[in-house]
Amino acid sequence: MSKSLSLAVALAFALSAFGSSALADKQCRDSKGKFIKCPATAPAKPQQCKDAKGKFVKCGAPGAKPVK
Repeated sequence: MSKSLSLAVALAFALSAFGSSALADKQCRDSKGKFIKCPATAPAKPQQCKDAKGKFVKCGAPGAKPVK
């Protein structure tokens, strides 16, 4: 009985430590250490493609190659 109880306590401790560290990553602080609203992430840029002549075309067009 005590072995299963100690295992349950250890598991609960590990899960609570993991949960609090996962929440801490989402909090933002300024240079003084105060909590601030996290800045919004920029939306992903759409991929651009060029044809063999170097003109911008839709990426689904034949012969289109992605620009890096």
